[in-house]
Amino acid sequence: MRKDVLIIGQGICGTFLGWWLEQKGLSYIVIDEQRPHTASRAAAGLINPVTGRRIVKTWMIDDLLSFAGEAYGDLGAALQVDCLTQTRVVDFFPTAQMRLAFLQRYEEDPQYLQLPSDEQHYRELFHYDLGYGIITPCYLADLPRLLPAFRKRLLQQNTLIEAAFDHQSLIVEAQGITYKDITADRIIFCDGIQSADSPYFSRIPFAPNKGEALIIDIPDLPLSATVFKKGMTLAPWKDGLYWVGSSYEWSFTDAGPTEIFKQKTEALLKDWLKVPFRIIDHVASIRPATLERRPFVGFHPIYPAIGILNGMGTKGCSLAPYFAHQLVEHIVHGGAIRPDADVRRFTKILSR
Repeated sequence: MRKDVLIIGQGICGTFLGWWLEQKGLSYIVIDEQRPHTASRAAAGLINPVTGRRIVKTWMIDDLLSFAGEAYGDLGAALQVDCLTQTRVVDFFPTAQMRLAFLQRYEEDPQYLQLPSDEQHYRELFHYDLGYGIITPCYLADLPRLLPAFRKRLLQQNTLIEAAFDHQSLIVEAQGITYKDITADRIIFCDGIQSADSPYFSRIPFAPNKGEALIIDIPDLPLSATVFKKGMTLAPWKDGLYWVGSSYEWSFTDAGPTEIFKQKTEALLKDWLKVPFRIIDHVASIRPATLERRPFVGFHPIYPAIGILNGMGTKGCSLAPYFAHQLVEHIVHGGAIRPDADVRRFTKILSR
């Protein structure tokens, strides 16, 4: 079987990489082991233009927001699914310091920030003492619909192999690669945290962190696209449910859901919500974050047939469409990859 590109992984990176390759007329095949709680499949899907306790703009967000709107719109239209919703974050201030930080940022640069006309608006639903600010516009990517829809498309086109990738079966040649019965010009790893153990990319500075979330039912919370935040994030999820999380654990021994997270989050919800809720599910995943908080995009300096699109961390829903497109433009037209994302910034350690 001959293809232009072999893609490893069908999370948000592998999905958009396949989509952009298809738009350029390049052939590809995806190898992906079906695992329910990968980072992409366990994510809330929120694209938030500001971040952190200092309410600073997210890296590249002015470019990413507009690009995401078009990219998800085009892919969703092809799949006949509505996979991106414009929303806003109602950010309840957990401390007086956070309220002050928001107000100061609003005075300095109000882009993406609003103050409510009525701070009492949510009193019947939530406990809050210090008011709230509004972050807008934001987006919610519907990954629970998007990823299965694209997987179905791959299966219909006979371009998906549902199996674990075996590095021992990869043969790297001067003009491309061979993997079992597949030959391709390039192989690109979009396999999340698994690339941290890759024989080709294990030296680059991944910084895996674990996230957990609860899936809950809140019958008395009116359904809307609004995301709520108070230390944790409460976001609309599939089937009328809500996603609540997430943790950021840099040191962990167990990759699965933990009882301590469940108990802590349940207690926080009871303290925050005035309406009853019911826990439906508990998910956990390991995010492919990086020490620099910048992604890994491009081709290996020693093995130019071997590429990577990875390291998106918590920003995969905004970064993946943009950098998948940039990588495909690089393949087709030789376009430049943004230097602070290009994996060749690690040429020294990858050349050892």
